[in-house]
Amino acid sequence: MPGVKPKKALGQHFLTDLNVADRIASTLDDYPTLPVLEVGPGMGVLTQFLLEKHPADMVTVAEIDSESVEWLHTHLPQPQPRIVEGDFLRMDLAELYPEGDFCVIGNYPYNISSQIFFRVLDYKDRVRCCSGMLQREVAERLAAKPGTKARGILSVLLQAWYTVDYLFTVSENVFNPPPKVKSGVVKLVRNDVTSLGCDEALFKTVVKTTFGQRRKTIRNSVRSLLPPGAVLPPESPLGNLRPEQLSVEQFVGLTQLVASLRGV
Repeated sequence: MPGVKPKKALGQHFLTDLNVADRIASTLDDYPTLPVLEVGPGMGVLTQFLLEKHPADMVTVAEIDSESVEWLHTHLPQPQPRIVEGDFLRMDLAELYPEGDFCVIGNYPYNISSQIFFRVLDYKDRVRCCSGMLQREVAERLAAKPGTKARGILSVLLQAWYTVDYLFTVSENVFNPPPKVKSGVVKLVRNDVTSLGCDEALFKTVVKTTFGQRRKTIRNSVRSLLPPGAVLPPESPLGNLRPEQLSVEQFVGLTQLVASLRGV
């Protein structure tokens, strides 16, 4: 029986290995009572394993491709999950889930995977766990520790609120069509942080500004955020570092320092 034709414009690479799909679905085994939102189910390879582990009325799938939506309606077993057609990046998740925590999972399209995780951050107080598969280099970036070249903006912003683990690598040969790169599976679990202890908007600005000039030292990259003539104190241990060397806690301290120099 013919399936859905993968669409390059949507970054579709359909997983064909059922063992991998089962392993990804198992990343939510610690949350059997929480609703699950799957992003980009395609032909439901991952969905079928989610339905084995969670009641159908606890599972929602969000799919932008109308052909895939029709396939899911026709081929998923009864009872079926809630099937929502639309762009995940534009969805009001508070409308989908008016109350309570929920989990997000998916075989994420490579071309929007970073945007998906930025979207998850918008709902960090509701998304208890987020896991799934994406391009390996991006997955490694999410979990990158201080002092590693892979560390970037999303590494810091996600790790401020989540424990991020890189779980395993997936070969390009288990997809239709095969991508040109390997994939990686990550798991994010919400930590206990309720407040960073600094202005969150300024924290994001500091992170984005410094990584936007990652070859510069912190002392030079934050100058654009300071009033004319203001500089980081020469005794600040952060001044001579580069952004990939800083921990979340150090970025919080840097944000507090920038705020004080701005008179905030």
